[in-house]
Amino acid sequence: MEHDLDPAGVLAVVHGRRAADTVADLVAGPGRAEAAALIDRYELEDAGTVPAVAGAADLLASLPPEVWAVVTSGTPALATARLRAAGLPLPAAMVTGHDVRTGKPDPEGYLLGARLLGLRPEQTVVLEDAPAGIAAGRAAGARVVGVGERAVGAGADVVVRDLTGLRWDDGVLTVAAGSVLPDG
Repeated sequence: MEHDLDPAGVLAVVHGRRAADTVADLVAGPGRAEAAALIDRYELEDAGTVPAVAGAADLLASLPPEVWAVVTSGTPALATARLRAAGLPLPAAMVTGHDVRTGKPDPEGYLLGARLLGLRPEQTVVLEDAPAGIAAGRAAGARVVGVGERAVGAGADVVVRDLTGLRWDDGVLTVAAGSVLPDG
């Protein structure tokens, strides 16, 4: 399927958003459903190649299962495939792009995630690598830790290189100063 889109322009807006939302912004008319289905298929086929963020396994191992959730723009099948391929546990609470009316940067996903955990949004910390997700977490009222270079300048409370500098101890999440990136 050809839509004559600029790849750089697509890559600038696709990360962290539901395929249907990206397609709605970029593809006109009747080809939208087919284009969204194609993206979903490509992402699922590629799920096994997406590694865990450094430090994710250790951080999740330190968290009680009832205090964390996954909030993703992906489909349930994609979220599960990526977590399994990365060797990460499946969460007790998961919110996918199918569970919300409006995708990121709308806060609906993070508000639902907090509710599933029995928390107020301001009691939560969002770990996000995409500007749309950072905006969603902020709009939900959560504290936001941006992860990776893509998060620099996107409005997170703090940006870290990866998750190796994060620790959960006795109900407190700490961020090692050496893992913080300048948020230029």
